[in-house]
Amino acid sequence: MKVYIVSLAAGVLVGLIYALMQVRSPAPPAIALVGLLGMLIGEQAGPVIRKLVTREPITVGWLRTECVARITGVEARPAPLAKQDDRAA
Repeated sequence: MKVYIVSLAAGVLVGLIYALMQVRSPAPPAIALVGLLGMLIGEQAGPVIRKLVTREPITVGWLRTECVARITGVEARPAPLAKQDDRAA
């Protein structure tokens, strides 16, 4: 949570500097955020391509721990186990 607060504070500071200099943000916020998402996704293309070239399997678990965790900033949790019904049928 601390990282998000620091990131928000840095953004507000940059916004204040832009306001003092009387300049506009270089990109509308929505476009800038989509661009950042694209950068994060593109950054993960390297490991995926490397696995494809070396013919290593690309599993859902690997994608969750290596790619999704880095894109979202949230560590992947283990997949929930299927609940088994202990009652006899």
